[in-house]
Amino acid sequence: MGQSLQDIHYKETSMKKTALVLGLLATFSSAGWAQSSVSLYGILDVGVRYTTNSGTTAARKGDSLSQVIPGGMSNSRLGVNVSEDMGGGLKAIANLEHRLNSDTGTQTAAEFWRQSWVGLESKEYGRLTLGRQYNVLFDVYTSTFSSYKYSPYIEIFRPETAMAMAGRQSNMVKYLAESGPFRGELQVGAGEGASPDKTVGAMLRYSKDELAFGAGVMDVEDTAGRKVRGLTVGGAYTAGPLYVNLSWGQNKFDLGTDVLQAAYTNNYTISPASRLNAAGLDVKKRDMLAVGFTYQFSKELNLGLQGWYAKQTHHRLTGSSKAGFLAAVADYAFSKRTDVYAEADYSKLGGAVSFDNTAKSRVGLSTGIRHRF
Repeated sequence: MGQSLQDIHYKETSMKKTALVLGLLATFSSAGWAQSSVSLYGILDVGVRYTTNSGTTAARKGDSLSQVIPGGMSNSRLGVNVSEDMGGGLKAIANLEHRLNSDTGTQTAAEFWRQSWVGLESKEYGRLTLGRQYNVLFDVYTSTFSSYKYSPYIEIFRPETAMAMAGRQSNMVKYLAESGPFRGELQVGAGEGASPDKTVGAMLRYSKDELAFGAGVMDVEDTAGRKVRGLTVGGAYTAGPLYVNLSWGQNKFDLGTDVLQAAYTNNYTISPASRLNAAGLDVKKRDMLAVGFTYQFSKELNLGLQGWYAKQTHHRLTGSSKAGFLAAVADYAFSKRTDVYAEADYSKLGGAVSFDNTAKSRVGLSTGIRHRF
């Protein structure tokens, strides 16, 4: 026998109710997922580089060096950003970022995660983050008066970043607040475990229309109570395709401190300003002036020129040491994600400092391709 009209009506009503429940569940589920997000990001940059006066010994200091480099414009990285909207203008945020040598697949430092922090962000009260993260000197530099408009610095040739006192610190608590064109940050770092250096610092920046300027201060203290004191101040001006920057930084070292020595004794080819500390623990004060510009000739093509002049005094050595750096770069974007670049740089050292092989000058040429995702 066929179904009665009552049975058919009952089944249709049940199906409509089921569909309504499933629809509501899907809506609530989508809304719940929309409140949280996890995003993967990264940069892959590989280039080739040629440098003069790069022999491994003083006897062969005039030898040149050709190599594949793990990033000419940017350090290759892979990161995860996490954000959860908890309502009322409050978010939970977190970040994990790994840096890698793209030419060999190895990690760039002893720590696997170069950044690893978690925090809370409020529209009304600002942002509080805890963990390993960028310090206030690096933040004010990159956000306010970076060397190049389209890329904060050249990874393979970046004397300015050494003045930011390693750029990142572990065991840090950092607070950020914004009001109109002003942004301020405070940081405190606990000295513990494998990173025994205590840190405290602050920065303030102003950015509106074409102008941006700011300043930052930071102290780093070792277990013996000896300190390195850092200061940076500068500004930038943007007028259409033209971007101009000017900044000055200073580091003062207590006698015998070993704070941040690793940041200043890396291979000079990677961090040019590092060899300004070639006199060991004898550095007393280091100053660096930076000036340069970027000009966007077209939607795809950017050209930049940047110069740095550094001078340092010593606790024991007489006289002063000097260094001058100059870099020119051209960047061509095939798309929003992929670009190619060519870069030329020159270094000249004087006084007590030199390259590891005793050379006093060096020319570098780099070119490569970078993809961001």
